[in-house]
Amino acid sequence: MKQHIVETAPEPDPVDSRLDSRLGARLAALRAERGWSLEELAERSGVSRSTLSRAERAEISPTASLLNRLCHVYGRTMSQLLSEVEAEPALLVRAAEQPVWEDRASGFVRRSVSPPTPGLRGELVEGRLAAGADIAYDRPPVPGLEQHIWVLAGALQVTAQDVEHDLEAGDCLRLRVWGATRFRCAGPDEVRYALAVVLP
Repeated sequence: MKQHIVETAPEPDPVDSRLDSRLGARLAALRAERGWSLEELAERSGVSRSTLSRAERAEISPTASLLNRLCHVYGRTMSQLLSEVEAEPALLVRAAEQPVWEDRASGFVRRSVSPPTPGLRGELVEGRLAAGADIAYDRPPVPGLEQHIWVLAGALQVTAQDVEHDLEAGDCLRLRVWGATRFRCAGPDEVRYALAVVLP
């Protein structure tokens, strides 16, 4: 049976706690991107599940040894990993700076209100579907992705895990996405909604 390293590093200094929080969030994101559980990462890295969990939640300041093991598993150098968490994300994102992507064929417009950043787990998106628009996704980008769908105007039908949810202005649907989903404009006019996305 493989023995796992248990880190006993001291609690982080207040000065370093913000960096540790960003680093923990990045480590959690890297694991989520691969769809690994903490148990699977523990087996791959030789680091105990509890230590990995505490590092991802920034309850401990990771040691160089721990980071080296994780860098090996994730296929990056320590410099690459640390460079991904050095800069703080912008606190204010002006409307003119929010990226907008349009799928003209389906009648879908997506505005990244708060674009994703390695240091944070959440993202806010504005979606607009033209009347009659119907979009299906065969899988989530990250299994277990948390979504909060808040309809701002119009009517939206969301199908997840083979269950249809009919939403009207003001309604909010909360779910974790494991499989296929479908978004359909259910009314005669455009539907506009806010989508909060949180990495597991």
